[in-house]
Amino acid sequence: MTAAVSILLVDDHPVVREGYRRLLERQPGYSVCAEADDAPGAYAAYCEHAPDVVVMDMLLPGASGLDALRHIRQRDAEARVLIVTMHAGASLALKALEAGAWGYVTKSSGPRELVRAVAAVAAGQRALSEDTAQAIAADRLADPMALLEELGARETEILRMLASGCTIDAIAAALNLSEKTVRNYHYGIKNKTGAQTDAQLVWLALSVGLVQVDDLRAALPFPVPTLRMAD
Repeated sequence: MTAAVSILLVDDHPVVREGYRRLLERQPGYSVCAEADDAPGAYAAYCEHAPDVVVMDMLLPGASGLDALRHIRQRDAEARVLIVTMHAGASLALKALEAGAWGYVTKSSGPRELVRAVAAVAAGQRALSEDTAQAIAADRLADPMALLEELGARETEILRMLASGCTIDAIAAALNLSEKTVRNYHYGIKNKTGAQTDAQLVWLALSVGLVQVDDLRAALPFPVPTLRMAD
């Protein structure tokens, strides 16, 4: 028999905790081992029960959930904390992830998304609700160099070639890869950067200097005039 996944619930609203408890304990193999309504209580409950997953609100009375997260992680670097909050903004989500959270889900997400996030964190995987992932992608698109840092050397080269107008088969031939592998890289680059279209990839490559406007003009099958500002 596999041991149940033990969960610590941290939220200052008893009704919310009860809702989480009922939702999660309906899932096979999940058990809520403790609850807390503030940061000190969360830390004390973690020390006492050593849960597999902590489901914790960001905004708590007194010290925040972010403070509780840091204290828990200082005690146990392997602690798996899932932040569940009403705030979908990228800045708070990134602060939580930088502080050691394994996941970040908004309270506007559906019950299934919360269950999936708990399951992912329990399995040692990262979890973001869809609205949070979109917010982070939009934030990073505003800082192209941060996006480029997410890519490996091969991914960066393929991004450059894609933005220069190279086809999948041409990239495969040039890099001695299969077309399927290049398509997988292509998908991975979009996933890491949050780009939805190839046009956004071109914009990213231009923004970070991987390609120049003249390179794009040369790759097009039709002439593009150079625009000049009026005197």
